[in-house]
Amino acid sequence: AGLLVIWNITGVQQLSDLLGTGDVLTFVGHLLPALESAEGVVVEEHGDRPDYREAVSDPQISFEVVPAGEGEDAEVRAVDVVLEGGTSAFTVVDRGVELGRVTLRIPGRHYVLDALAALAAGLRLHQPFEGLRAGLESFTGTGRRMELKGEVDGVRVYDSYAHQPIEIAGDLEAARSLAGEGRVVVAYQPHLVSRTRLFGHAMGEALGAADEVVVLDVYLAREDPDPEVTGALVAGAVPLPPERVAFVPDQADVPAELVARARPGDVVLTLGAGSITEIGPQVLDLLRR
Repeated sequence: AGLLVIWNITGVQQLSDLLGTGDVLTFVGHLLPALESAEGVVVEEHGDRPDYREAVSDPQISFEVVPAGEGEDAEVRAVDVVLEGGTSAFTVVDRGVELGRVTLRIPGRHYVLDALAALAAGLRLHQPFEGLRAGLESFTGTGRRMELKGEVDGVRVYDSYAHQPIEIAGDLEAARSLAGEGRVVVAYQPHLVSRTRLFGHAMGEALGAADEVVVLDVYLAREDPDPEVTGALVAGAVPLPPERVAFVPDQADVPAELVARARPGDVVLTLGAGSITEIGPQVLDLLRR
């Protein structure tokens, strides 16, 4: 059987916005030799900026490139995407041929694109659409990806790993679908000083899709602190009224802050790749008191 790689292009498109297309094309060019052993590469496209395509159009490239996304020029497309409650539905079109509708048991447009890429890989490996659809529709999600931690007094608490602007926007869109007529209350922990320095403003802008925002300080992980790069940089970029945004640098104070802002019908969402995953159960404990 041939080797087929799925490549999520999200990070490259973020670099495109930051650095300019020329630098990104150089970056992609350095990655291509690592893919030479593949028979094909399914590229999961987010948005309408497939800047990588110029780099992979080199006639010397030996593998097939299969763009998968919502764009009209994607080879395998998701169309008529509908996010409703905890589900995501879309119609699959392969090279202009409509194959059928898929309903995922997880919310979020970015998970639609993940599923589409997996489905495209299966199709190029000559697997039948019906079997691929059945597999995707049986999947109920994974830990730290819009994971329901519990519900108390009408407040549902979710946790997700999103820590880059595109991921944040995607999970907040999913949370809005889950909330229905309720509100979305989010706590976000920036991850890495270097990432926050580059994308802190974009993170804050993405968080503006929530109704209430609590920003923690930066989770340092493997880096040293920088007094000029803190969670305040992100909080200051959130385009919401000041009373709906709080910078809470001490993680121990965050559960109480979230409980004070939440009300029945709301979705509370903790976002980030660091220790923020500990907060959801603490929020539920406070709600039970």
